[in-house]
Amino acid sequence: MSQLKDSDNSVWEKVIAVRSETRFGCMDLVNLLFDSFFELHGDRCYGDDRAVRGGLAYLDRRPVTVIMQCKGDSYKNRKECNFGMPLPEGYRKALRLMKQAEKYARPIITLVDTPGAYPGMEAEERGQSEAIARNLYEMSLLKVPVITVITGEGGSGGALALAVANRIIMLENAIFSVVSPEGCASILWKDKRYAFQAAKDLKITARDLYGLQIIDYIIEETEEMTQLADRIKTVILKVLTELEFKSGEEICNDRLMKYRNIGEIKNI
Repeated sequence: MSQLKDSDNSVWEKVIAVRSETRFGCMDLVNLLFDSFFELHGDRCYGDDRAVRGGLAYLDRRPVTVIMQCKGDSYKNRKECNFGMPLPEGYRKALRLMKQAEKYARPIITLVDTPGAYPGMEAEERGQSEAIARNLYEMSLLKVPVITVITGEGGSGGALALAVANRIIMLENAIFSVVSPEGCASILWKDKRYAFQAAKDLKITARDLYGLQIIDYIIEETEEMTQLADRIKTVILKVLTELEFKSGEEICNDRLMKYRNIGEIKNI
C-alpha cells in the first residue's frame, strides 16, 4: 500500500467528518433556512419513509417546497430514519412533492445527506431501482427551479435521485460520489482497506467537483449554524433571482444543458 500524502489524508478526513454522529443534519438547517415549515407525509402508495422528509415552507416570503434526507440525531431516530438510507417510498414521496410543487409553480429546494439508497431485499421488492430512475427522469423535466444543497454525504444514486437540479450548492466539507469509497475499493482492489485511496481517486470533494463543473457553488462552513444558514440562503436567493423570470421551458432547458455540458471535451 502506497505512502499517504497530506492531501490524501485531507480527503479521507472529510469522509470521516461527514459521517460523524455529531455533524449537523438537514433538519437543523431547515429550521434556520425556512419559515413555517409544514411537513407532508407518505407516497400515496406504500408508506412514509422517515429517511426522506419534505413539505411546504417560506424562504424570505417566497413559497417553496423543501425535500431533505435525514439520518436522525439519536439512536432511536437513526433507526427510524434507517440511518439516512431511503426506501423506494421515500423517493416516491419526494417525487409526489416535486410534482405538486410544479403544479403550483413553487421552486424546489432539496438537501442531500445520505450514504446511499437502502440496498435491502424489501427495498428491491418494492422497486428501489425503478423509484430512483423515475426521479431522475421526472426531475430532469420539471418546469420549476430545482436547487440542491449537498450538506453531508452525497452517496451514489441515492443522492442523485434528489439532485437533478438547475444549480448544485455544496458545503466545503461535504462529499458527492458515484459510489462509496469502500464500495469502490472492493470493486477495484477487492479490499476495503484501500478506501482512503479510492476516496482520493474518485474526486469527491467540493473543490474537485467544482473544478469538474459538476457543482456550481461551494459554501464555506462555520461552527455557527445561523451564519452557515445565512450563507446558504444568500446563494439560494441569488439562484432564484436568476431563474425567476424564465419560462418553464427555459428552466427545464437550463437544467438539461447543465448536465449535457458536464464532461464535454472541447477541441484545443
